[in-house]
Amino acid sequence: MTNHKNTMPGPSAPAFRFMALACVAAALPLAPAAAQVAPPAAPQAAPTVQPPPSTRPVPSQLELSKLLWSTVAAVDHANQSGNYSVLRDISAQGFQINFNPARLTEVFAGIRNLNIDLSNALLVPPTYYEAPQLVSADVFRVRGVFQMRPISIGFDMYFQWEQGRWKLYGIDLQPQAMAEAQ
Repeated sequence: MTNHKNTMPGPSAPAFRFMALACVAAALPLAPAAAQVAPPAAPQAAPTVQPPPSTRPVPSQLELSKLLWSTVAAVDHANQSGNYSVLRDISAQGFQINFNPARLTEVFAGIRNLNIDLSNALLVPPTYYEAPQLVSADVFRVRGVFQMRPISIGFDMYFQWEQGRWKLYGIDLQPQAMAEAQ
């Protein structure tokens, strides 16, 4: 009687090689389409090289909180100093084009005139109304609230992937009474 070992086919078996080739072949047609994301927004601007969407890192929960906190801190510093240049300069190019420092002074006048200490938002974790959403290949939106007393701060922010990192692209901060925030 011959002794036959009960073995499973290994990675060198023809079926495994076929599956590996099929997986590689299935991925190849997608590569050229992903590289052709969209034409540049402004024809007069020099084209910027953006990585394909798959290589853009998705912010972790901590990274997302840090983006929100640093943005609120930048607005708070701008409100305290009356100088919105830094907030503008650390933002995405589209934000910079749409908002000069004088316009940002107008935009944040309401919240500044209420004398709300936005730095208190740095002490609490953000509460999200919904999960962050990609609104385009390189822009995501996050909505929620920093639940503080007596006034919470609702936020609706957009971040754009630019120059290898997420930058502020749009922002709305609104004071909310505690009952509204819940």
